[in-house]
Amino acid sequence: MSDSLGSGPAPAPPPQTTLRRRLAELRGPAVAPHPLDARALAALAANPGCRRRALLDGAGVDKAALATALGSPAPFGQSQFAFMRGNAFEAKVKADGGTELMRLVSERLGGQSPAPAPGEVLVPDLSAAGPEGRTARTALALREATEAGAWALLDHPLLALEVAGSPAYLEPDAVVVHPDGRWTVVEIKSFPMIDGSADAAKVGAAARQAAVYVLALERVAVRTAGAEVGHRVLLVCPKDFSNLPAASVVDVRKQLSVTRRQLTRLTRIEDIAAALPEGTTFDVDHCSGEQLTAAVESVSAAYAPECLAACELAFHCRARARTAEAVEALGRSVRGELGGLTTVTAVLAAAHGEAGDPADPTVAALRRAAELRAEALASARPRNSERVPDGARVPDGEQVHDGEQVPGGARGMGSAGAAGASARGGVPGQVRTEGGGGCR
Repeated sequence: MSDSLGSGPAPAPPPQTTLRRRLAELRGPAVAPHPLDARALAALAANPGCRRRALLDGAGVDKAALATALGSPAPFGQSQFAFMRGNAFEAKVKADGGTELMRLVSERLGGQSPAPAPGEVLVPDLSAAGPEGRTARTALALREATEAGAWALLDHPLLALEVAGSPAYLEPDAVVVHPDGRWTVVEIKSFPMIDGSADAAKVGAAARQAAVYVLALERVAVRTAGAEVGHRVLLVCPKDFSNLPAASVVDVRKQLSVTRRQLTRLTRIEDIAAALPEGTTFDVDHCSGEQLTAAVESVSAAYAPECLAACELAFHCRARARTAEAVEALGRSVRGELGGLTTVTAVLAAAHGEAGDPADPTVAALRRAAELRAEALASARPRNSERVPDGARVPDGEQVHDGEQVPGGARGMGSAGAAGASARGGVPGQVRTEGGGGCR
């Protein structure tokens, strides 16, 4: 049937519709997308070179289920008890219309604005259909509260942030609107604040997470007259060993700057998806382990030991890095020091003088380190070993074979363990850490 006069070929679908269809094919047409939260976004921003995580997160693939299907499940996560404790503490902080929470905000970040009296705080209803509806309702509530010039508490608002060309929906614990138009992000955590201070690593993770919320709020503030997003967030935790709330102000300007810069470096998801082989999918319900492995390996990863605490696929990526003898498995600092030497075999060959340019500073440093190690072992051997009759026992009760005393570091390892340690050229009993430095 020919086209009628004035008609033409059917228009191509919008790019956004095409991208969503492609991402649905990647995770499985019948699989609901796994939401991308601020914690995952902060981890993604910390490793912007990992195209694998960017694609899987953008497509909404459940990485925990994928890791299990690959045979490398991630043995970490929050327990059900921790969830219940956290939810109970958050409910206590927000009880009675957020009276206690607003008191903490007023004390720590109130500025010149007087503390709100009970019942003066606006608590708008943010319910709406779908994430787009909730995002629009949140933006409207922020604009109305700013125009009203009064205190307002937004409980679990929904914010949108574009990440690598794909929208991500974020849900902070609370956002407080001040009478002067400032917006403050509130993070409620269940780890304790003892004597006014909390665990530095957990506070740092909360700060990176809050920085993502601040970044998303800035997108709304530029379209709201008189609004300003504060770079100081309020962290609320249990006081000491009680269930009473305590608050601390955290400046997230550094985390905000790093997150903004790293997110701009992310490769657009459509570009990564376009480079995949035809028919690639991560549908764990309809693909075998071999098919999933091939699909995952078709996307490059940027593994680092820090991934073990932030990504469900880290154990799979670590196993692949070790199999390939990649120096990335030893840590980013080690990888940076080794320059063009990308495998452990190449590093050892350069250290032993079997390969590498002697004029290369990295190769020269490796060879000098190997010489110093050999000298140290040669000088220590006569003092640490004494020839005694074969089969005799030293004072520690260890048996001696071939007239040579088992080194003290190999105690408890047995003759096979000591021999294996000697064959590796290392000091028995030492274990190299994931980051490549130090022994225990």
